[in-house]
Amino acid sequence: MAFRVTLFLLACIGIAGQLLGQESWTKRLPGIGTFSSPRVADLNGDGIKDIILGAGREEFKACDSAVFALDGRTGDMLWNVSAIDQVFGSASLKDITGDGVMDVFINGRSAELQAVNGKTGEVIWRFNDPDLAKERKQKQWFNFYNPQFVPDQNGDGVEDILISNGGDVMAEPYDPNRPAGHLVVLNTLTGEVLGKARMPDGKEIYMSVATLPIDGSQDREIIFGTGGETIGGNLWLGTLSQVMKGDLADAIKLDSSANKGFIAPAAWVDVNDDGSPDIVANAVDGRFLAFDGKTHQKIWQVQMDNSEAYSSISVGYFNADKTPDFFMSFAQGSWPNLDWTKQFMVNGANGAVEFLDSLGLYQTTTPVIADFTLDGVDDALVIVNYQAESLENGLMKKYFYNMLAVIDFTTGEVIDLDVHTDGHNLSSTPWVGDLDGDGNIDIVYCHATNTEHTYTFDGMEVIRLTTTLPVNKEIKWGAYMGSGYDGVFKK
Repeated sequence: MAFRVTLFLLACIGIAGQLLGQESWTKRLPGIGTFSSPRVADLNGDGIKDIILGAGREEFKACDSAVFALDGRTGDMLWNVSAIDQVFGSASLKDITGDGVMDVFINGRSAELQAVNGKTGEVIWRFNDPDLAKERKQKQWFNFYNPQFVPDQNGDGVEDILISNGGDVMAEPYDPNRPAGHLVVLNTLTGEVLGKARMPDGKEIYMSVATLPIDGSQDREIIFGTGGETIGGNLWLGTLSQVMKGDLADAIKLDSSANKGFIAPAAWVDVNDDGSPDIVANAVDGRFLAFDGKTHQKIWQVQMDNSEAYSSISVGYFNADKTPDFFMSFAQGSWPNLDWTKQFMVNGANGAVEFLDSLGLYQTTTPVIADFTLDGVDDALVIVNYQAESLENGLMKKYFYNMLAVIDFTTGEVIDLDVHTDGHNLSSTPWVGDLDGDGNIDIVYCHATNTEHTYTFDGMEVIRLTTTLPVNKEIKWGAYMGSGYDGVFKK
């Protein structure tokens, strides 16, 4: 067979030689796939953080390993939990059992939301308990998105959960008559609904919320967005107290889009150096937006032509100034014709695009940030999907693969880490940090194993890569929605 790889020229330097240490491992999981991004916590008490993921089969199919934890040292399965549909969310972690081990709160399709004992894998509660399924269907519960913890609302002494719910998968793509989404507050200990508020514009929601404390109070500001791939929507700023009152009518409309919505989670980060976090968000219509956190006025806007945004924002220091900067991967084209991706870096101080490239087939992962080149300036780790063509029996056949690359913003180089694996990664953002406390960078990432199709749930791998690259500065955006999993960048 003669192979022709449709890829791009990459600079290769010494980073690749510092990967694949003795503690690296690969765990193959047949029959399932994932859109979830890794979360980590030491669940078995060995001093090494373990990996927690959601997974599943095709939509509307149950799965016995829809939530699972892998031993961070070996990759062995610690526990697995079933679900009625895909668990596409990325977990939030809090110890509610009092055993000193983080418990897992994770979400997915068909109102799938559950709390799992991190130590044992026992389900503490399920929102879609079969006894309540009929009632919840009548009340039109849909997909849950990533949860955030908020101050205790019912006096039991434990923080509660704020989460968005919406997205009717049965609606036709251009049908504007869709059920309204909601923001919901749940009792963390039981899953009981404590507060619920309908979207102020009556539209659907797909966005995970990002919250910020309001000085001097137990209230929280909330960024959320409405609309979707084919339906216009708005970007909103509301409060926790509004949700608890059941009314978001006083939420502030930050921005609107006539034909596309706001899907990817926003972030809180100070870009005007006034000491107060500002709001940055992607619009599906290809805009990247920054708003003053105090006045709510737009600071700057970046427009990427012929692009749509379904991935979130990564934050780091990519140049010489002290203002955080941003790096993103947008889809090229217009839904459903999205074949390639476009990556760009934005100077946070002025909104100028300072790096632009187009690497790999369509995917919605978010880059993660660390100083891989050890020059004191942050770099971006990206998943790149590519295809190879093979001439077989006179016919050209396509095969799909993925790789890890680092973008060095100081030199503008794209660095091939020489980690190439089978299949496609559509939506699982890697995790970067120090799993075992040895002071060196670890990378955890996932990919599908089917080389013939890009949208598959028939096999996946989870990989831990150990390196000898030292963590020479705090890794603040080493996971989906940041290293704190909350969308807040702390300067």
